[in-house]
Amino acid sequence: MAIRVLLVDDHQLFRQGMRSMLANDAGIEVIGEAENGRRAVELARQLAPDVIVMDISMPDLNGIEATRQIAARTPRTRVLAISMHSDRRFVTGILAAGAAGYLLKDCAFDELCRAIHAVAKKQVYLSPAVAGEVVDAHVRGGDDAASQPLGDLTSRQLEILQLVAEGRATKQIAARLHVSTKTVDTHRHEIMTKLDLHSIAELTKFAVREGLTNLEA
Repeated sequence: MAIRVLLVDDHQLFRQGMRSMLANDAGIEVIGEAENGRRAVELARQLAPDVIVMDISMPDLNGIEATRQIAARTPRTRVLAISMHSDRRFVTGILAAGAAGYLLKDCAFDELCRAIHAVAKKQVYLSPAVAGEVVDAHVRGGDDAASQPLGDLTSRQLEILQLVAEGRATKQIAARLHVSTKTVDTHRHEIMTKLDLHSIAELTKFAVREGLTNLEA
């Protein structure tokens, strides 16, 4: 039986390229595509794919938070992260969220196929270019986590921080997350307090620096 794969990336051309290449592997079937993390969470629940190939930097909901939600809601689905970033924050962040593998976007096609087959078999696959980052983070133990300000924010607060940084108004955020505007305001106040930031501009700068959004959209 072919491995059922969901492709998640905010660039349609990149998704189409992956779909076209993966069509050459008889053991892989692409069953859907998503342009952001929020849509990926919805499709993961609807389609129950075996593997999700997940970009990290996406608008609305980034790949790390999407992976965390998918791991909690559809734990049988395995997430394979694919990104242009080799920075430790991204690698360890999405692995900690529940991803089973990490590839760089400049990888060869055969490596992408190997990685999909590996994670589908409940193995972990790391691109050689990022494996060192994971080992280094493991050697450091909890030092990085202790100094990481994002660790103080809840998953919902990270969602709201990204949406605020992307210029969404309070009413838009409330509608998107199906909560009241008062709840959004409360979370935003707590975010500012935890991060010791005092304006939307500071929140935006922080979110970009920490990789929650790249504002390309």
